[in-house]
Amino acid sequence: MCLVLLAHRVRADAPLVVLANRDEFYERPTEPLHEWAAPAGLFAGRDLLAKGTWQGLGRNGRFGALTNFRAPEAVRGSVASRGDLIPHWIGGSQSPAEFGRWLETHVEHYNPFNLLYGTCAPSQPAELWCFESTIGTARPLPPGVYGLCNAVLDTPWPKLVSAKAEFAALLATPGLPTRDSLGLMADRTPAADSELPDTGVGLEWERALSPVFVQTPTYGTRATTLTTVLAGGNARIDERRFNSQGFVVGTVTAHVR
Repeated sequence: MCLVLLAHRVRADAPLVVLANRDEFYERPTEPLHEWAAPAGLFAGRDLLAKGTWQGLGRNGRFGALTNFRAPEAVRGSVASRGDLIPHWIGGSQSPAEFGRWLETHVEHYNPFNLLYGTCAPSQPAELWCFESTIGTARPLPPGVYGLCNAVLDTPWPKLVSAKAEFAALLATPGLPTRDSLGLMADRTPAADSELPDTGVGLEWERALSPVFVQTPTYGTRATTLTTVLAGGNARIDERRFNSQGFVVGTVTAHVR
């Protein structure tokens, strides 16, 4: 996952809204959004190479969204898959604070990552926590709108700034976000060179990765997902998947209680 927009307790009728793009190599095999057998009740897409996921929602009211931290010099080959973190959280019994302490003691087992996770069931307190491995400590977040790319939370990369502003405007309208809201994540306009971050991947890749919707011959936006959790406990997840030409190749909608 490379761009996550999340609204935590911003709207009374929808205490959690997550709109996200997953960017990945096209050749990496992936299963669409579905309900997993284990951990039971997890709704997520699945990376068939490492068997993990980048975003998920459980029937138990736990959720998580993961991004890699772009630091090519820090990537190691023989480490645990970051995609295991969301199934670990959603399938576990730890409180958000306890899971945060677990992350703090296990961070060296993974390549750099960022994780937004928490609880949203009406039977338990609604919590949102953030863990950034480059900082190494978990912290709870107050109600608000947040943006996460491949840097620490709310780093003002151009695509995050523009997409977050549109997301906040969408949330301010009377109606709930719908499947049409997925189009908000389809902007393919690159940032100006003067606005690009320097993350160690070179100017050509900084340009290619700068749009909200990424498309290169080998790597790009594979899926856009909208998760809306209503105050009563019902949730809806819409996923739209894309091929290497940027065309829609499939859609899935899941209703979760």
